[in-house]
Amino acid sequence: MDRELYFPGPLFEVYFFVVGLVIGSFLNVCIHRIPIHKSIVTPRSRCPHCDTLIRWYHNIPLLSYLWLRGRCGNCKERISPVYPIVELTTGILFLLLYVYFGISISFLIYGFFGCILIVLTVIDYYHRLLPAKLTFPGIALGLASSFVNPYLSPVESLRGVVVGGLVPLLALILYKLVRKREGLGHGDVVMLAMVGAYLGWEQVLLVLFFSSLLGSLIGGLFILVLRKGSDYLLPYGTFIGAAALPAIFWGPQVWNLYVVR
Repeated sequence: MDRELYFPGPLFEVYFFVVGLVIGSFLNVCIHRIPIHKSIVTPRSRCPHCDTLIRWYHNIPLLSYLWLRGRCGNCKERISPVYPIVELTTGILFLLLYVYFGISISFLIYGFFGCILIVLTVIDYYHRLLPAKLTFPGIALGLASSFVNPYLSPVESLRGVVVGGLVPLLALILYKLVRKREGLGHGDVVMLAMVGAYLGWEQVLLVLFFSSLLGSLIGGLFILVLRKGSDYLLPYGTFIGAAALPAIFWGPQVWNLYVVR
């Protein structure tokens, strides 16, 4: 860990956790509006049930959900727990980013990457969709940021894009040839290429392995417990995000533990 500027003590850690909560609130707007092609800037947030404008004191990240007991302050309909989960996840992300990277360019790079992952993870869970307007710019910014990223060189970033895109693309083609149907979406391939742009080829292989393992386990549970068919479409992008977020912090250690001897 090479933290450029880090102030020990709980005050700064709490500060960056709160910053993450606020950003998480904005990510919820992105998650809700991007799939339906609405502006993420305007209009102000409204209740999805009664269409009432949400008052500012009902829109305080995490706290408002707890205060309102998970219901709209106007119509009392239930608010999805995904909202506070996204806020809490983003808060924890920014806390860990500060602890690991301090106030640095790496903090900004992986903060941006983590936010994209969170948005894609939840959108794919709900819509089975990985918007190209997020993944392709994400690849471009990942490659560009590698020129100033002390943890990843431009060559390593480019290798990550190639490996992250090529390996699942080959798997997609082979699966389609054997099973005569799609087993992996093109959006998943692009998302893995984006992960490679930020984490490099070694880490994207780990993400590919753990996301596939997670998908297999959950898919098996769906088939056994919920009686879903073997052709049930799982949100693989959600599993990619679930594997890639921890890899920001612990990917190199896992790689060295199990691969490098």
